[in-house]
Amino acid sequence: MAIKRTQDPALSPVRTPAAPQEQAVFEQSLRPKSLGEYIGQSKIKGHLSMHIQAAKSRKEPLGHTLLHGPPGLGKTTLAHILAREMGAQIRITSGPALEKPGDLASILSNLQVGDTLFIDEIHRLRPVVEEMLYSAMEDYALDLVIGKGPTARSMRINLQPFTLVGATTKPGSMSAPLRDRFINHFKLAFYELLEMQSIVERSAELLNAPLETSAAHRIAESSRATPRIANRLLRSIRDYAHVQGLGTIDYACVESTLLALDIDSRGLDATDRAILNTVVTMFNGGPVGLSTIAAILAEEEETVEDVYEPYLLQQGLLQRTPKGRTATKRTYEVLGMTIPEQVQVTLF
Repeated sequence: MAIKRTQDPALSPVRTPAAPQEQAVFEQSLRPKSLGEYIGQSKIKGHLSMHIQAAKSRKEPLGHTLLHGPPGLGKTTLAHILAREMGAQIRITSGPALEKPGDLASILSNLQVGDTLFIDEIHRLRPVVEEMLYSAMEDYALDLVIGKGPTARSMRINLQPFTLVGATTKPGSMSAPLRDRFINHFKLAFYELLEMQSIVERSAELLNAPLETSAAHRIAESSRATPRIANRLLRSIRDYAHVQGLGTIDYACVESTLLALDIDSRGLDATDRAILNTVVTMFNGGPVGLSTIAAILAEEEETVEDVYEPYLLQQGLLQRTPKGRTATKRTYEVLGMTIPEQVQVTLF
């Protein structure tokens, strides 16, 4: 179903591609289009399937849903799937794009019955914009103040029933009033190795890139349990194979490409190893402060904390303590180093 074009820069409507060229681009996005195609997150899929079935039977919009977890695990993909499963249109925006209440009011007033509004990085909403969402989520209404001073008056605009899907990598940064207004809360977890291998094989099929099973397994191992990273690596390996004139991507091709990208079998890249080496060699296993690590690597503190550390922590290669970051026994094993006698480390 076609969607009206809008000039609102904060709003990005999504429509179903029709032309063959558009269809090809859509396939290249690699996003699954239904819960059945979506690999992994089985518990979340089970809950969502139940909520979708109940909402359809009552002919109501799906309850407001909050998706949170590390980047690249499929929050945006799930939002698209929810809209498609409900047979609704999806409107897309982000927290930073909604600079003033008028931006949000323009979007909400144009929603049709059952539409899905997806707000990415919802924890970055401005407080004045966030407050407008409260009545919209609970009462499907907008409370506006028109004018200033003694002549100011309030006005309520009724909205069509809709579903708000919020995505965030930092649920703790959201205010409690906003977080509590979401009916469904789902935390996306890192994927298992076999799930990652299935994702790689599915993406390879969509990209028309024949892939050996051993090669898919090797890519999955180096993908940090994150589909976005797996798809990025697969595209790089496909290009390498194309230039080399390989009809099928084999294990050797994957190994050569990952070696060129400086990515090892654990998915650690040069920056990951630099972080571990900094803690182990320069500070005798720690503790060392985040600001110190960031300064040595010439990276922003937020980049180190939000991009690199989560996977290192999940793999037991780093530990956060009140005094700073410390190495573990596994850190020394990965770096191929012996633990000095005077150094005490956490055993994982």
